[in-house]
Amino acid sequence: MVFSSNVFLFLFLPIFLGLYYLSGQRYRNLLLLIASYVFYAWWRVDFLALFAAVTLWNYWIGLKVGAAGVRTKPAQRWLLLGVAVDLCILGYFKYANFGVDSINLMMKSAGLEPFILTHVLLPIGISFYIFESISYIIDVYRGDTPATRNLIDFAAFVAIFPHLIAGPVLRFRDLADQFNNRTHTLDKFSEGCTRFMQGFIKKVFIADTLAVVADHCFALQNPTTGDAWLGALAYTAQLYFDFSGYSDMAIGLGLMMGFRFMENFKQPYISQSITEFWRRWHISLSTWLRDYLYITLGGNRKGTLTTYRNLFLTMLLGGLWHGANITYIVWGAWHGMWLAIEKAIGLNTSPRRFNPIRWALTFLLVVMGWVIFRAENLHVAGRMYGAMFSFGDWSLSELNRASLTGLQVATLVVAYATLAFFGLRDFYRDHPSAPGLVKSVPGYAMRASVLLLFAASILKLSAQSFSPFLYFQF
Repeated sequence: MVFSSNVFLFLFLPIFLGLYYLSGQRYRNLLLLIASYVFYAWWRVDFLALFAAVTLWNYWIGLKVGAAGVRTKPAQRWLLLGVAVDLCILGYFKYANFGVDSINLMMKSAGLEPFILTHVLLPIGISFYIFESISYIIDVYRGDTPATRNLIDFAAFVAIFPHLIAGPVLRFRDLADQFNNRTHTLDKFSEGCTRFMQGFIKKVFIADTLAVVADHCFALQNPTTGDAWLGALAYTAQLYFDFSGYSDMAIGLGLMMGFRFMENFKQPYISQSITEFWRRWHISLSTWLRDYLYITLGGNRKGTLTTYRNLFLTMLLGGLWHGANITYIVWGAWHGMWLAIEKAIGLNTSPRRFNPIRWALTFLLVVMGWVIFRAENLHVAGRMYGAMFSFGDWSLSELNRASLTGLQVATLVVAYATLAFFGLRDFYRDHPSAPGLVKSVPGYAMRASVLLLFAASILKLSAQSFSPFLYFQF
């Protein structure tokens, strides 16, 4: 089940919210847990057992770590056991196919018989709930949160359906108090509805329309320079509106239930450095990598060269987290390299003024990274890069012109106009010393526009084929 579906909008969500508000405060966490398991099982019932087993395992490990004491040797042993099992589960389901395929290629080249492994199906959301479970037991070990004895609350935290499939990556220490005591007000519910509708519009109205353009351009065997840049720019916008749209819907659903989740995006395409980009893009993941991987590796505490190494390794492993493909590893290395370079030259990563040259260079580096991220393999990426930077034929190929519609072109223009407007608005709002060139849209006009576009998006959803969220595959 996905948020952008009629089943969710007109069956699951109304029934859940009705039962949720009719039940007493005491039973709402249990109801949330049951609903989340139904939501997950709608895809595959058999993987629900794995989901529950991971939850029980980390609940038990958390109790053992907590009983052993903060940062003690016994607690460390329990922590290492818990993390090792979590990573083994993630590694098997996410990387077994990739590992066996890589070994088989080497064995075939050596004239040996390949291994035979039944294809391992990737459970949706496994990267997110494994990372959240790991953060919990690490926080218990560090003393940042006590080990909870309330299994229902912990299981509901791991399973809570608004963020279950594609984040944001939540932490138990940030939500523990909300599970015990959260407020339910009409203002919060209204805010949640508006936020959900905004995300729904991003996904259905913009991302799904641009997906067709990006898919077609990346599938061309001989793209022109125009084809390649069109595909790269379409995917750059598609990914943002798809993923930030999901995050908006997750945050909105949380507000409807009284929860306030962390923000996951902050106008990343207005960034003027790669370091700033990662403060604005997928914030829950970037802060997770910083707090549980970069700091664990030593952070910036062990010398300059070690700092550069840690930055590079953190992003390399962040790329690998996205999937078992060499393209994700290269993408992670690309960002890790630029983070290290910016650190080495002492670049100001919190600029007070908007510099068009720095912004253009950063945006170019981000777009180049998205090309390898989107490509099925290195060959496709090389084909796209070759076309982009050959600067040969800027016109679209005949195949592209035949498939491109006026609606798709208009959507791409609207997407980048929206990015520019809201990006500059937020930049100048956060930097009061800069000239206020961009003003906010009046609240009533914004709400009216959201409501009309949401209604139009529902009509569009009913008329189109299903398009899954991009981050389901991660």
